Amino acid sequence: MDRQRGTARTAPGDRGPAADGATGTGARARSFGAAAARYADHRPSYPPALLDALAELTGRALAGARVADVGAGTGIATALLDAYGARVVAVEPGEGMAAEFRRRNPRLPLVRGDGNRLPFAAASLDLLTYAQSWHWTDPDRAVPEALRVLRPGGALAVWSNDPDLRVGWIAGQHTRIEERFGPGFHTNERPRFGEGVAFTTRRLPWSRRVPVDVHLAKLSTHSLFLIGAPGTDAFLAEERRRLDARFPDGWLEEHYVVDLRVVPRP
Repeated sequence: MDRQRGTARTAPGDRGPAADGATGTGARARSFGAAAARYADHRPSYPPALLDALAELTGRALAGARVADVGAGTGIATALLDAYGARVVAVEPGEGMAAEFRRRNPRLPLVRGDGNRLPFAAASLDLLTYAQSWHWTDPDRAVPEALRVLRPGGALAVWSNDPDLRVGWIAGQHTRIEERFGPGFHTNERPRFGEGVAFTTRRLPWSRRVPVDVHLAKLSTHSLFLIGAPGTDAFLAEERRRLDARFPDGWLEEHYVVDLRVVPRP
């Protein structure tokens, strides 16, 4: 690891946080590796407004900040932080996702680890980010770890790309998924930071226009589908018929709301 980006300790083995049994979602947490290329190709990025809000809520420019992006996956958020000038290192527990990260971001540093046991020295970071990954941690372990590695005045930032359920067809699809497979399709529940931890929230609506095929491929990269729950192939085929009928030109607008939460280190 680039020593300017924080001093690494011994990295944990290839074991995601849920493998400890902390979240009860071990199979889902480990499911992404086999679909890493598809994940990188079809998962949405984030709007520029997110990076502006991050700088505003943390009270410092991202340029030059020492940042660790935890649960980095294939590097979607890591690459954005780097583009804004942050001295960022990715932290990823999964072998498949780490390999895809390296393939797509060969010049960005990556260490193996997870949020419950961060491979950084105390007070070595200005910012710790979790993009769509806080829900795989055990907050009782991850919060103290964040406090340990952040310097005084640093901040923990957690965000997720949530489907905008104010949009009719998106709400309908979400309802059908939960009726068919039960609740928990989108695992980005409102983050639990621990008793007495105060945070600032910013919600940022945005959208992207994509082909129906891309939307369905994106849908298939969610862990519920990756673990092979019975009926997922049939469900996706039925969704294709619905979407083809609703969007005959083959394109649709995916609407999201980024839920950003920032916790300053005392």
